[in-house]
Amino acid sequence: MPVGGLVPQAAENAAELVVRNARIHTQDPRRPQAGALAVRGGVVTAVGDDRDTAGHIGPDTRVVDALGRRVAPGLNDAPLHVIRGGLNYVLEPRWDGVRTLRQGLAILREQAARTPKGQWVRVVGGWSAEQFAERRLPTVAELNAAAPDTPVFVLHLYQSAVLNRAALKAAGYDRGTPDPKGGQIVRGGDGEPTGMLLAAPGALILSSTLAKAPPPAGEDRRTSTRHCLRELNRFGLTSAIDAADGFQNFPENYSTVVDLAKSGQLSLRIAYHPFPQTPGQEVDDLTRWMEMADPDDGDAWLCLNGAGENLTWAATDFENFAQPRPELADYEPESRRRFVFSWRTAGDSGCAPPATRPSGAISRCSRNSPPRASSRPATAGCSTTPRRSPSGSLDRIAALGGAVSVQNRLSFQGEAFLRRYGVGAAADAPPVTAVLERGLTVAAGTDATRVSTYNPWVALHWLVSGRT
Repeated sequence: MPVGGLVPQAAENAAELVVRNARIHTQDPRRPQAGALAVRGGVVTAVGDDRDTAGHIGPDTRVVDALGRRVAPGLNDAPLHVIRGGLNYVLEPRWDGVRTLRQGLAILREQAARTPKGQWVRVVGGWSAEQFAERRLPTVAELNAAAPDTPVFVLHLYQSAVLNRAALKAAGYDRGTPDPKGGQIVRGGDGEPTGMLLAAPGALILSSTLAKAPPPAGEDRRTSTRHCLRELNRFGLTSAIDAADGFQNFPENYSTVVDLAKSGQLSLRIAYHPFPQTPGQEVDDLTRWMEMADPDDGDAWLCLNGAGENLTWAATDFENFAQPRPELADYEPESRRRFVFSWRTAGDSGCAPPATRPSGAISRCSRNSPPRASSRPATAGCSTTPRRSPSGSLDRIAALGGAVSVQNRLSFQGEAFLRRYGVGAAADAPPVTAVLERGLTVAAGTDATRVSTYNPWVALHWLVSGRT
């Protein structure tokens, strides 16, 4: 039957999808709200009410009744550490949004009770001590009481970690363990480790300690990854750029998502970036990967996007805003073939490595190669890049044909940033308007899972509430 006297479209002109009885925010000030929309060929062709979309319905149109719910497009997180996070998801209780430390410790205690022998409980990312009513970290004694026999590792941003007695033993930390470069094993008066690790100022001590925990094996990895992807779907994510990380080796640690993609079990489209793991070997790794694959290899569900999030360990973020910024050595790699690159920087306003260091590396890696339409360098994890830096980071990115992905690290580390760098720097971090003025594409992401929450709406709320 025609709706409202309108004649339905012929099959060749009809919408593929019509959503009705919905709450739709249009971003059009003339008509900010709507109740229905039609989609054809991936493009919204009509927005309004049932009468506006009825004429777009054909015999093969899928009509969805939203039952009065809010409708949003599928979101892309650019970037998200989804491959790494998926492997360990079922072993990592989350404190995202938990209001008291007491409640957080109860969650930890429940997780420890169901954790298989030999595995660790890992609380990583999505929380800050500032969110708790107690406004503090858990103590080692509290972790020992919650899980006396199960190793527990509680990561606080990329600033510090608290380990219980069982985790210290499992990690092999004792009186004779030396402090790693850029990190500190806090010790008591007797010289024994207390259970506190500090990024001083590098986060390698935190990630390398976490890497000592055994990962799930075989089918458990597949199950863990599928649960993680469905959790991301719950928040409206349908795709993500995986930025990789330290201790995520290519191609070994990608086998689980590859297997899931081959069996049609991915519920999130993933474009991934291999990450050079060994300082001084970055160019060799990149060259080897360039011979193995090209950007866009794969399909709509899983494909190679390029290299990142680190290009060179010489320009690695130091992560801990509570510590002074270290001086960085120059690094000048050479290569002969064009590739897509991504890197992360927290900016260069006295708070992290300058974005021009990796962009200079990109210039040299691509100087003798013609550009390709799909090969655009991009900075991933740009959370505090200043509006006008001495190094001209944004201008350099624009000259390279790059793009900028903005993350909400300051949602969780804002207090530490303010204390060290002041209100002026925080007000201009990151300068989204300045990025747009240069004609750069701006993407948004969470950079979860070990600092930020993977809930994309937290990042979007932060981005639109004064970050421009």
